[in-house]
Amino acid sequence: VQLQASGGGLVQAGGSLRLSCAASGLTFSSYGMGWFRQAPGKEREFVAAISWSGGSKFYADSVKGRFTISRDNAKNTVYLQMNSLKPEDTAVYYCAAAYSVVPTSDGRYAYWGQGTLVTVSS
Repeated sequence: VQLQASGGGLVQAGGSLRLSCAASGLTFSSYGMGWFRQAPGKEREFVAAISWSGGSKFYADSVKGRFTISRDNAKNTVYLQMNSLKPEDTAVYYCAAAYSVVPTSDGRYAYWGQGTLVTVSS
């Protein structure tokens, strides 16, 4: 199983980025997908998650209304659209896959991508 995250970069506060995570080696449509992030010196935290069908979505309070998670099962890809970015959103963002569930806890995800760095300047 491979999860390849991309789309990170440097953006000014108030700007937008879209992260992508391409999955291979698994039946993508059977997996809940999540995004987590880890800022320097901090623990990894939940950002957003989406069910296998896309019908259920969950967000951390800190990103609700600014970030949108979506998926394209035909392309085996999950996305994270990030708008109104803030300096405190600066972190390495990781995608993760969990079979048939949509957890908000990182301990329940079986597979992880390598991470993509998002830096928001003030």
